[in-house]
Amino acid sequence: MTAQTERSDAPPADDEDVVALLMRQHGEIRNLFDEVEHSSGDARRDAFRRLVRLLAVHETAEEEVVHPFARRSLPGGEQVVEDRLQEEKAAKETLADLDGIDTNDPTFMPRLMKLRRDVQHHARAEERYEFTHIRRSTDSARLASMARGVKAAEAMAPTRPHPGVQSAGANMALGPVAALMDRTKDAVRKAMGKDG
Repeated sequence: MTAQTERSDAPPADDEDVVALLMRQHGEIRNLFDEVEHSSGDARRDAFRRLVRLLAVHETAEEEVVHPFARRSLPGGEQVVEDRLQEEKAAKETLADLDGIDTNDPTFMPRLMKLRRDVQHHARAEERYEFTHIRRSTDSARLASMARGVKAAEAMAPTRPHPGVQSAGANMALGPVAALMDRTKDAVRKAMGKDG
């Protein structure tokens, strides 16, 4: 049996497979969009905070784990990554528009639906152009190393407000959307055994 056959026939467990972890996050992101859309008041604000947190963690992990691998190993990898970065930029711009708007504001839901379309387009492209290639071309040890990087990013995101931050909006500005990115990148690099 070849190494390629082993990879195809016996994929690693979810916690040791970067593709499975990222696909799980894509599912969680879809579910959180649904939750934000179908809730109101404090429940909508809470779901939106969780969505922003997960998007920030997910994108940071991809920037540190998936994109470097794609650049090095995927035919046309530079262009594939540049296309994904442009999609991420569009989503981040829409997210920035949403950041200062109360979730009960009448303009919130149309902007959220635009963000959802941008994120779903981006996720489909990642799955097609990056995740499929990673699964086909990477051994289980590399999949596990990359998964550790993604899990390190997940662990870095705050689960409760920072001390001294008086509002959810200020907390989000200091949390996963802004200040957390550098710490998350450092944690990903450490988990994958890379120097900062």
